[in-house]
Amino acid sequence: MNISLAVARRARIAVFGYFFLAGFVMGLWAAGLPSLNDRLDLGPARLGSVLLLISGGALVSMLITGPLVDRWSSRAVCWVSGPLSAAVLLGPALAPGYLWLAVLAVVFGMGLGVTEVAMNTHSVEVEHAYGRPIISAFHGTWSLGGAAGGGLTALVLQADLDAQALLVAAAVVVPFVYVPFALRLLPARPSQSVPSVDGQMSAAADGGGEAGAGREADQGREAAPAGRGGARRGGPGMRWGLVAMLGLAAFAGHLSEGAAIDWAALHARWVLGTDPAAAPIAYTIFSVAMTAVRLLGDPIRGRLGSVRTIQLAGLLATCGYVLVLVSPLVGEALRVACAWTGWALAGVGLATVVPVIFSAVGAAGGQVGRALSLVTAFGYSGLLVGPAVLGYVAEAFSLPVALIVPAVLAAAVALTGAPAIRALSAEHPRVAVPVRS
Repeated sequence: MNISLAVARRARIAVFGYFFLAGFVMGLWAAGLPSLNDRLDLGPARLGSVLLLISGGALVSMLITGPLVDRWSSRAVCWVSGPLSAAVLLGPALAPGYLWLAVLAVVFGMGLGVTEVAMNTHSVEVEHAYGRPIISAFHGTWSLGGAAGGGLTALVLQADLDAQALLVAAAVVVPFVYVPFALRLLPARPSQSVPSVDGQMSAAADGGGEAGAGREADQGREAAPAGRGGARRGGPGMRWGLVAMLGLAAFAGHLSEGAAIDWAALHARWVLGTDPAAAPIAYTIFSVAMTAVRLLGDPIRGRLGSVRTIQLAGLLATCGYVLVLVSPLVGEALRVACAWTGWALAGVGLATVVPVIFSAVGAAGGQVGRALSLVTAFGYSGLLVGPAVLGYVAEAFSLPVALIVPAVLAAAVALTGAPAIRALSAEHPRVAVPVRS
């Protein structure tokens, strides 16, 4: 069936809402960790174990969610996962002790993982309905939601209110806030078509006929029917070797991003010798640059295409890390400015990696839920193992030596992502070509 522009616009607003609320819940959780630590007297080791359990639960649920999305549609999974991911925050918020917290942390992580895959899959479908790049802004909205959650927690603590009460209130209220956005998601589609505001069908009924997914798509290719969720299952789909390459690019991008999140401020303090009050500026610069480009960067991919965009992303991120690495070697008056410029370039480059990869996975067709869940799990594992690996390397050698790892992986974003997208575009031209903006 065809999707009108009005329906696509409502769905776009709905996905913005999902990303904002998902980021908001994460912001509340992250900002409330110190209060949780004080309430349960956890200490660094047990708190680290809780964070690891959350990540493990998320990884497991990501792999499970892909087949569910392909089977039941991203809309159906979003309806359940969004409210659920907020409601399960109630468990860690009310946990009476460490053992209960450990069990409930896994449940919380699983809720987060299901929502990540479902809403990202739906964002790909909405982008296809629009016919132009819009995914990057969704991820920028997630960052804004996280900032809002952290800011609200800070205000509550400044007012001498209970952070635990805030988490409980969020777990009760936020699930209901998801509902008006869920109502505006794209309708579940029959198996014959993939929606487009151009009024064209990307797969023919009954598994035959000619594909008509836009002028840039594989016109004249025979297409099989789509799945219940609207993902095209016919044709060659997406080879798992290419899924692995895109997963590696996502892993590299996420690890490089995690390195900046966890180590930018420490690099400024330990390596550059900045004042403790000024050290966090390094991370702030990285975060602001990444969020701004994600909010405003969709026209970049619309003009350059996916291959050139991910090449530029890897180049900018690598140059940024090189500036950070050489900053201790320049004059004392310039070293901080050199490092700040490097973190800004890294943020600008890494901002577009995930949107480009997710869009490519969706445009390739096949079982989008399965492929996207694998790529998401790859990327998430980069955020999971990155801080630990860099910490071990820094302990054995030094922090500058440890930061060589994300610098190399930033280059790997372009070296693995661009060939994978280029190979996909040979089979599915709509993956790499610029589309109207």
